[in-house]
Amino acid sequence: MAYLNEMTIIGNLGGDPEMRYTTQGLPMTTFSVAVNFSYNDASGERQTETEWFRVVAFRQLAELCNNFLAKGRRAFVKGRLRGRSWQGADGQPRITNEILADRVIFLDRATGDTTGTVPFAKEAENDLLEADDLPF
Repeated sequence: MAYLNEMTIIGNLGGDPEMRYTTQGLPMTTFSVAVNFSYNDASGERQTETEWFRVVAFRQLAELCNNFLAKGRRAFVKGRLRGRSWQGADGQPRITNEILADRVIFLDRATGDTTGTVPFAKEAENDLLEADDLPF
């Protein structure tokens, strides 16, 4: 039997990426991506909803995302959805869903491109992680 857990989004970063290192020294970058959905409501007015996604990248992909992405930049993200829970500083349980990125394509124009004709589509893929390499 086949199983599938795959998320694909295109949106804009809500803030600059944050890079840290796991206790094993593995680079890890997190960032949030806003994806807009527009529709006409019953009265014909145009409405826009924004959905936020938390993205986590590891290893070389983490380093590339940290170097090339910034607040407001547009990105294509492909990965798998993971739910995670922990206890907050106030003692309350917390739950979050995040996308573990396998692939990120930077969709904005390159910095310093004055021609306006060459799109910036730098692509980065994560190396396959072994189960023993994951920090959770």
